[in-house]
Amino acid sequence: MTTQRWPSAWLMTDERMGDRLWPALDRAGDLGAGVIVRHHATEPQGRMLITRKVADLCHRCGLILGVARDPILARALGAAFVHNPEGSSLGLPFSRSVHDEAEARAAARDGAALVFVSPVYCTRSHPGAPALGEKEAARLARLAAVPAFALGGIDERAMRKLPKLGFAGWAGIDAWLAMAEQP
Repeated sequence: MTTQRWPSAWLMTDERMGDRLWPALDRAGDLGAGVIVRHHATEPQGRMLITRKVADLCHRCGLILGVARDPILARALGAAFVHNPEGSSLGLPFSRSVHDEAEARAAARDGAALVFVSPVYCTRSHPGAPALGEKEAARLARLAAVPAFALGGIDERAMRKLPKLGFAGWAGIDAWLAMAEQP
């Protein structure tokens, strides 16, 4: 069995991105990032259209694609894995979100291929929610015992710290939007 080599950066999509998704995807392509299509609140037909368009772009650019929750859609679109699958992952590798010790241990026990530990820092996505902080996030990453990616409030300064904390990389939304706005 070969071990998947994961990119060190991940673009997590969602509805808040609106049309800014496409420049962020261009930037992700420039950097060889992975992409996880989430768009949970989008109605099914619209989600299918967005996910198909993102999948086509990922395949053209050689980017690793993950699809959140829906293993049937993930398989149909040639995704490398399903993120937080609802029910079975249908034999696809899967990733998990990790917010606490129980989730970290469950990811390890259930055989997750990778995890996203969040929120490491305060984030606009979850205003008022407490951040884990670097020490606790690193502890959860170790408990998961698979490649762990930091998510939540990640900026350039944080990106430089993450390898020292034991993270394989980072994931975000706002960081990609900010990078896409840079010349």
